[in-house]
Amino acid sequence: MPTPEIASTYLDARRRIDDLVRPLAADDLARPVPACPGWTVHGVVSHLVGIVDWAGAGRLQGLPTDDDTAAQVAERVDVPTVELLDHWADTAPGMADFGAAADIWPIAIDAVTHEHDIRHALGDRAGRDEPAIELLAGVLLGSWSPSRTVQVVTPSRTATCGADGEPLTLRTTDFEVLRMRLGRRSRRQLAALDWSDDPGDVLDEVAVFPPAELDIEE
Repeated sequence: MPTPEIASTYLDARRRIDDLVRPLAADDLARPVPACPGWTVHGVVSHLVGIVDWAGAGRLQGLPTDDDTAAQVAERVDVPTVELLDHWADTAPGMADFGAAADIWPIAIDAVTHEHDIRHALGDRAGRDEPAIELLAGVLLGSWSPSRTVQVVTPSRTATCGADGEPLTLRTTDFEVLRMRLGRRSRRQLAALDWSDDPGDVLDEVAVFPPAELDIEE
């Protein structure tokens, strides 16, 4: 069965990123993005557009590797950001339909994650109350299987992850779930979250990607 929430979440994130990035001056487009070391705001947009182009051309073999994403950015380094945004607006509906038909949540997760990477780089704290945050937090908790049972409590849910060991409670927010699961928090920041007890090895199991090397303060 198609998953229409994937398509709508992806397309809404694209529109928000367009609204955020299109008016930016060159200096802001060249700002480094701390959550994506080595990338600028322009580079993040290049990656988001590159994913669509590579998928359409059959160049993706599963989830993109670091080499894949680096190539996507490098290929578009000299393309004006506005041209990239225009191209993404044209190609995003096809990507959204493909993701919904194949139940590919990562396309929506990637777009919303990078939206907030850009916002962080620009000092913009908006968008954290978007329905996508709550939705994707649920998806990311549903796919988390730590070695010890963790009960995650946010204002919108109580989710039980894992099935073994003494239960551990984490009180946080849906936005933090999105950021910590996608590697946008350092190990020090993960340890400082509101755990009911020492999380121990669970800290190494929180993030889909490796934790950030430096603290990301949003």
